Amino acid sequence: MSIFEYNGSAVVAMVGRNCFAIASDRRLGVQLQTIATDFQRISKIHDRVFIGLSGLATDVQTLYQRLVFRHKLYQLREERDMKPETFASLVSAILYEKRFGPYLCQPVIAGLGEDDKPFICTMDSIGAKELAKDFVVSGTASESLYGACEAMFKPDMEAEELFETISQALLSSVDRDCLSGWGGHVYVVTPTEVKERILKGRMD
Repeated sequence: MSIFEYNGSAVVAMVGRNCFAIASDRRLGVQLQTIATDFQRISKIHDRVFIGLSGLATDVQTLYQRLVFRHKLYQLREERDMKPETFASLVSAILYEKRFGPYLCQPVIAGLGEDDKPFICTMDSIGAKELAKDFVVSGTASESLYGACEAMFKPDMEAEELFETISQALLSSVDRDCLSGWGGHVYVVTPTEVKERILKGRMD
């Protein structure tokens, strides 16, 4: 078993019309043993940028703390929040800096840029970015997430339809992966509001 699969995870981000959604499962496990069913993989950097981290849970928490620290320094110096593209470059640089002993996680970054245009990207553990215009996935359930998202995604969805689509894609995908599951966290972000919802799993 790969060290990336040790705790299990599923993270997906999807774009809509002037909005985006990011979702993750809630399971924290040690291989096939479930330790917790309320693990938080998605974190808010500011109102328009969110990051989801799949991979080893200890590195997820360590990397998140470093990113919050670096963003606060940026806010103090620049007196503004980071654009999502800038934040993605920061994450990539931090990961590449540790390439000989990498953080064992794969980030998914989602945000609203200028003119409320959604931005999503994912990267590997050494910071190689993969940009997309529809959806990005990471974690142990990524193969089934790709299939579900390919089947369900439509361009220019409104916020409510986007929530329904990403929720169904996540729940149907984690049912096909024994290392992730127990419902999910979903954030739907529009220019005016952030909605957080918790999905019940089939086992709840």
